[in-house]
Amino acid sequence: MDVAVRAGVSAMTVSRVLNAPDRVRAETRARVMAAVRELDYRPNQAARQLVTGRSGVLGVVSIDTTLYGPASTLYYIEQAARRAGFNVSIASLPSLSRRSMEEGIQRLRAQAVDGVIIVAPHESAADGLRHLPPEMPVVAVDAGDDIPVPVAKVDQQAGARRVTRHLLSLGHETVWHVAGPADWLDANGRIEGWRGVLEAAGREVPEVLRGDWSARSGYRLGRRLGDNPDVTAVFVANDQMALGVLRALREAGRRVPEDVSVAGFDDIPESAYFWPPLTTVRQDFGEVGRHAFHLLLDFMAGHEPEPRRLVEPELVVRESTGARPS
Repeated sequence: MDVAVRAGVSAMTVSRVLNAPDRVRAETRARVMAAVRELDYRPNQAARQLVTGRSGVLGVVSIDTTLYGPASTLYYIEQAARRAGFNVSIASLPSLSRRSMEEGIQRLRAQAVDGVIIVAPHESAADGLRHLPPEMPVVAVDAGDDIPVPVAKVDQQAGARRVTRHLLSLGHETVWHVAGPADWLDANGRIEGWRGVLEAAGREVPEVLRGDWSARSGYRLGRRLGDNPDVTAVFVANDQMALGVLRALREAGRRVPEDVSVAGFDDIPESAYFWPPLTTVRQDFGEVGRHAFHLLLDFMAGHEPEPRRLVEPELVVRESTGARPS
């Protein structure tokens, strides 16, 4: 009531601004939020929970990692939730085994969260996702297709197909691939997309070279590629490994893109400033986070959520790819 009097609006309008800000005009919203700051108003979460039966807190389970993809997804989930008036509690796990996930979800249930989003990019997460508490609304991000919960993710195969076709269109006979770790669903989806394009085009499918997402592993594998004169095009499963490949090729005296074309995946902020600037596949992690959040809202509201929401990636062509050397 104090905020309403200060802002010159009704108490109901204050409630809408705090709980569903997108439904209030920007001018009114700004006036109410100014009054909130002036009065140092904070909603009483305990009272809200008694009235609504909800805590206003969402849980997120994620593997403990600083890798660009999972960390970006986590950030955008949190942003989408906070814009809608939810607080977020995060359970960072050392692994995504069934036992570890059960412990993480139990920690969140003890906080009376309204629902949980699980960022599950590992093959090993599938078992845990099949044994979730039935009464808990749960949505997964980056999970496989054979699990019983709604999933939001980037179409990894589509991204790999686009970049592989791009390299073939430049006249390269085939495309080598530096892949991510075997337990990562994203890495395996990119392999499937890359291999499918080569097989459909009747091209040789080179041996998959497995890295660990780090620039160091890209450098190690890039040295092998640099010693092979038949290599003219390389698709690397993330931009950090591509950075290592670029250095290894340079040390081997192989020019990029004159001798070897190199493309990455992720479009990290630094990729435009590699030398040469890196052709890569952009993943819209913000869209994935928003999709995951809205799927969970539908679930919590008692609606039947869509089983899958795929986000299409975008090929970003820069100077690291060019025509096959004659």
